[in-house]
Amino acid sequence: MIKKDIAILLPYKENYNLNKAGAASIWVKDYLSISKLKNITLIYGNLDKKLKPITSNFKNININSNIFKKNLSFTKSLYNDYLKYKYEIIEIHNRPESLIYLLNKKIKSKTIFIFHNNPQTVRGSSTVNQRKFIIENCDYVYFISKWVKKMFFDGLPYEHKNNCGILYHSIKPLKKFPKKENIIIFTGKLNVSKGYDLFAKAVVKILDKYKNWKSLVIGNEPREKFDFHHKNLKILDWTNHEQILKYYSKAAISVVPSHWDEPFGRTAMESAAYGCATIISDRGGLPETFDNQIILKDLSSEGIFNSIEKLILNNKKRQSIQKKNYSNVIHKLANKVKKMDVLKNSYLKPEIFINKNSKLKILHISQFDERNDYRLFNISVSSKLSKGFIRNGHDVVNFSYRNYINKSLISDKNKFLNKKILTICNNYRPNLIVLGHNNFLYKDTLEKLKSNYKLKISLWYEDALGHRGEGPNWRENLNLIEKNHDLIDTYFTTTHPDELITKINRAKLNFLPIPVDENIENINIYQNPNRHKDLFFALSHGVNFGKLKKHKVDERELIIDNLIEKYPNINYNILGISNEEPKWNYEFLKELNKCKMALNLSRGKPIKYTSSNRIASLIGNGIYTFVDSRTQFDKIFNDDEVGCYKSHDDLGGKIEYLLTNEKKINKYGKNGKIKYFKLFNNKIISQKIITKTF
Repeated sequence: MIKKDIAILLPYKENYNLNKAGAASIWVKDYLSISKLKNITLIYGNLDKKLKPITSNFKNININSNIFKKNLSFTKSLYNDYLKYKYEIIEIHNRPESLIYLLNKKIKSKTIFIFHNNPQTVRGSSTVNQRKFIIENCDYVYFISKWVKKMFFDGLPYEHKNNCGILYHSIKPLKKFPKKENIIIFTGKLNVSKGYDLFAKAVVKILDKYKNWKSLVIGNEPREKFDFHHKNLKILDWTNHEQILKYYSKAAISVVPSHWDEPFGRTAMESAAYGCATIISDRGGLPETFDNQIILKDLSSEGIFNSIEKLILNNKKRQSIQKKNYSNVIHKLANKVKKMDVLKNSYLKPEIFINKNSKLKILHISQFDERNDYRLFNISVSSKLSKGFIRNGHDVVNFSYRNYINKSLISDKNKFLNKKILTICNNYRPNLIVLGHNNFLYKDTLEKLKSNYKLKISLWYEDALGHRGEGPNWRENLNLIEKNHDLIDTYFTTTHPDELITKINRAKLNFLPIPVDENIENINIYQNPNRHKDLFFALSHGVNFGKLKKHKVDERELIIDNLIEKYPNINYNILGISNEEPKWNYEFLKELNKCKMALNLSRGKPIKYTSSNRIASLIGNGIYTFVDSRTQFDKIFNDDEVGCYKSHDDLGGKIEYLLTNEKKINKYGKNGKIKYFKLFNNKIISQKIITKTF
C-alpha cells in the first residue's frame, strides 16, 4: 500500500459522489484527475454508505445525524488519523472551524486552506480576529476569486499576505467546438438568490415570441416554489456534473443572473468554456469567470429578456461570442493543478537545488578564544580547522559557545544555547555542523537539525580519551562524546581510535592530528644562528587558566627533573616549572626561538599518535622535536624528521650526540617541518573531515 502523505478534508455536508457532488467535491475531483500527487492523497468526507465515492482514495467519516457539533466530531476523526499517519500536508476546504481546531492542536503538517465562499459568512472566519489568526498561522490560504480574497481581508490591517493566492475553479477545455442547438440553459438552485425568478419570467416570454427556441432548467430548491410552465421549457432535477457539461455543449445561450454575490460562479465558467454565449450579472466573483462580453446592466426580467433577444436576432454576433468563449478559456485545469502541485511539492521536498559543484556551508561550534583575547590563537585547533575549511573554498560561520556559559543573566545556559543553535541554523542553513571539543546539543535538537536541514554532524575532540593512556579525566571525556552517538555522523579525536573502548560505531571514528597553519607556524627556527639554549620544554596547568596552579603536581615535572639531574651539561629552557610561568603566543615563540631542539610530553602514559597540541607549534616551526617512541610517531616520521626515544637515557644520549653536530639539528628541524606540513596542514585535515563525513 502506498503511504498517503496528503489528506484532503471536504466539508462534512459535501457529497463526494458523481450524482450529488457540490462545488468543493467537483474542485477536488477535477484536481485529482490529473495531479501527479493523487496516489499519495487521501480524501476525507461524509458520504451516505449507499453512495459510491467519485474516486477510490476516499475515507468515509460517517457522522451520526444526532451528533451535536457535527463539524467538530468530523474534524476530530481526521485529527486522530493524523496522529497515526503523520500526514505531511492537510488540505481543508471551506471549513475554517476545522482549520482552527487543527492549528490549535499544533499539528506539524503543512496546512492549505481553500475558501469557496465569502469568509465573512462562514463560521470560524466571520470576525476580523478569526481571519487574522487564519492568515497568520495557516501555511497557505487559497481563495477561489479575487472577490473572495477581498472579503477575507476586509477590516484586516493589510490587504495581502505572502502565504495566500487565488486558485480559481477550472476546467479542461474541449478539443472541438460542439454542435449547438437553439437552447437557453439555466443551472443551479431555483431560487431568488440565483435569479431564477427573473430568468423564468424572461425566458417564458422569449419562448412565446421565438417558437423555434427551447429552454432547459437544471436544479431544485425545496425551500422556494415557482410555477413556470411552457411547452418548450423543460425543468430537470439536479443531475451529475458530467451530464450537465453535455447539456452546456448543446446549449447556445446560458444565463447566470445571480442576485447574491457569487464567490465565483462555476456555471458561468463551464457554460462559456463549452461554447455558450453566456449572460451574467456583475455580482461577487462572476466577472472573473471568463472574458465575458455580456454583463447585465439591468438585473431584471426585462434586462434578461433584452439580452437574450439580441443574441437570438443577431446570429453572427451570437456565434462570434460562442467561439470566443470556447477558444479563450482562462481557467484551465492543467494550470490550476500545476500551481497546487508545485506548492505541495515544495512542502514535501523542501530542499534547495544547490549546484553540486558548489562548496559547503559549515557551522563550526567551538571555542574561538575571544574570551581570552586570542591569547591562544597559535594553538587553537578550532581556528586552524575553520581556516582550513575556508582555504578549501567552503563558507564557515564560527560560533563560540563558551562566550555564553558564564553569562550570569542566563539561567539555563544549555537550553539557551540549544535554542540559539536552532535559530542560527534556520537562518544559515548549513550543510555541516562541526562540534569542536563539545557535545552540548540535546538529542531533540540534533534530531530537528538533521530532519529539517538534511545536514551532517561531525565532532572533534582534543583531550585524553584512551583508558591505557590514563590521561586526565579520560572517562568523563569519553562519556561526553558518546552522548547521542547515533546522531553524530563522524568523530575525529586526537586520541587514536585504536586506543578507544567505546560504544561509538568504530566506522565513525577517525584520528585527528594536531594541524598546522602556514600563517601561524611560520617560523623557521632551524635558520636562526643565535640559539643559545639546547632543549625547550613547556607545560601549563590548563591553557584556559593560563597560569600555574599552587600545589599542583604534574608527572611531567618528574621526567624533566630526572633529565636535568642526569644530563646537567644540556642547556635547558623550561617553562611552567620551578615557578617559571607558562608563556603564550609570541612570548612562547620568542622562548622557542632561543632553542636548538624541543621535547614534547603529554600528560598520562604515551599511547599511539597521541600528543598535546603543542606538537604543531614545535615541529611546525622547524625545531627538531623528541617524542616518546611508545607514541609510535616513528611509523609516520623518520629519525631525521622527528626524534623518538625509548628511555630517558636514550633521550639524553641523543640530545648530547646531536649537540656535537648543529648542521644535523638544523637539517632535521627542516625535514620535520616539511613532512608535518605535507601530512597535517589544516587544508588537508579539514578536507579529511569533509571527505569522511560526506
